[in-house]
Amino acid sequence: MSKLSKLDNAAESKGAGIKTLWQFVKFIFVSLIAFVIQIFLPLLIKLPMSDEFLYRPYDFWIFHNEPADPVTGVIVAGLGVFIAANVSNIIAQIVSFFINRDKTFNSSANVAVTLPIYIVFTIALICFSAWLSPTLITFLEGKNIPENAAISISGAICGAIQFFLYFPVDKILFRKPKEKKEDETDNTEEAPKA
Repeated sequence: MSKLSKLDNAAESKGAGIKTLWQFVKFIFVSLIAFVIQIFLPLLIKLPMSDEFLYRPYDFWIFHNEPADPVTGVIVAGLGVFIAANVSNIIAQIVSFFINRDKTFNSSANVAVTLPIYIVFTIALICFSAWLSPTLITFLEGKNIPENAAISISGAICGAIQFFLYFPVDKILFRKPKEKKEDETDNTEEAPKA
């Protein structure tokens, strides 16, 4: 038995409150992994992009960018930055889903059922973050914060929002199916005929 399994069993034996607290601690560590991915992967993804692509304006659906400096019209969070931030967010959420399912919540929930629900919730959060991130980057760069710092700060804020929303959703989504107690009898047998 691994050390993590021993800790899981010890927390479970202390009651539901301690079990949830222990799951939250594990969730924090998994979220830190996702956080690192979400903060630093955009910087790597944008490396091969040209400046023209990085700062290309875009305006579709709810997503648009505005110049950081309205006087000069300088675009700081263009299409390349938008793509880099969202690709890293998607990768971070995929990693989180599987680690949280298996290690945080020790769930045997059916992936075919839970993954689509998780994807819908994740898409909603990614759309929100995709709207918020360039808005924050533009705001921060307008306050003379360097581009890479603005991207990282924006990713950190979006990641924190996601962190506090994902735990309760994951807790519900990855709950274990109730197991039958051994002393319960199966009432499906037919009664003997008289």
